[in-house]
Amino acid sequence: MAKVVSLFNHKGGVSKTTTAFNLGWMIARKDKKVLLVDCDPQCNLTGMILGLEDMENAESIQGTKDGRPLNIREGLAPAFESRPSLIKPVECVPVPQNENLFLMPGHIGLAEYEVTLGIAQELSGSLVTLRNLPGSLRYLIDKTAEYYDIDIVIIDMSPSVGAVNQNLLSTSDFFIVPMHPDYFSMMAINSLATVIPKWSKWAEAAATNDLLKDAEYPFPQSHPKFLGYVIQKYRPRAKAPARAFQNWIDQLQGGVAQILIPAMERCRMMLAPEIYKSVGLNPADPLLQMPDFNSLIARSQEHQVPIFELTADQLKQGGGVLTNTQGSQEEFRRLFEEAANRVLGMVDAGSN
Repeated sequence: MAKVVSLFNHKGGVSKTTTAFNLGWMIARKDKKVLLVDCDPQCNLTGMILGLEDMENAESIQGTKDGRPLNIREGLAPAFESRPSLIKPVECVPVPQNENLFLMPGHIGLAEYEVTLGIAQELSGSLVTLRNLPGSLRYLIDKTAEYYDIDIVIIDMSPSVGAVNQNLLSTSDFFIVPMHPDYFSMMAINSLATVIPKWSKWAEAAATNDLLKDAEYPFPQSHPKFLGYVIQKYRPRAKAPARAFQNWIDQLQGGVAQILIPAMERCRMMLAPEIYKSVGLNPADPLLQMPDFNSLIARSQEHQVPIFELTADQLKQGGGVLTNTQGSQEEFRRLFEEAANRVLGMVDAGSN
């Protein structure tokens, strides 16, 4: 069965989508079949991959095709709209230029299910009419992953602490926390150290609830583990963070070590120490620390390829400027390859 890795931080603007896309692409380059799942109603990941430049293109991921749903909202509709048919695998989009990478398109209407799911989860399955909802998201992801023979699922989540995110993280196998070197990410560490353990406690109770266990879409017995955190979007100076950014990076590292990791340890959401060590990672240090190379991000989104696979023609540069840019690209490649190797190593070891 595919392993599910969610990317979550309820602080926005921390490059969750960029991380999901580039990391997923790199893992797929390592002969793993990867499914990117866009669970953010803003649909930035879907837009990044598909472009959606005209209505004809956008309509291609709406509704159903030959009875198969074409996006995540339509995939969940049998459960949330009490349809007589069972949930079916979503018709996913092969990502251009990477045969091992697939996208489950997002939909703004996923937000419409937030309140209903919240009621179902708050009542812990005590109402028979709502018992199928808490297990439906993971069921849809598993069925779709099985259909495409997926190895790794990467979920791009919205910046919120709503019911959908509670469900997605609690039913994942692993999770990564993207951050930005600023005051608000420091605030988020304190909040995450409270929110995530509450979600974990809720999920443990839900997994033992007879009504949810016997539902059409049973609530899974998952216990997600912390793979690490990512720091992005700092401005480099001489290939190192500028002093102001470095100060925030140091504080984030201290916050993770002193606040977040102890909270994860108390609710058994950390991997065994030897697993982190086996991939050369101290979980108090970033799994990936990536600078903001400005125009490269925009070019990546324009051409729907990762930063490290942009061609000279796509960059539209020459001479020394191109040489410098290609050096930055190579740095991105190195960073994401190291992160991909670490993620795969921890997922493999943590799954045994």
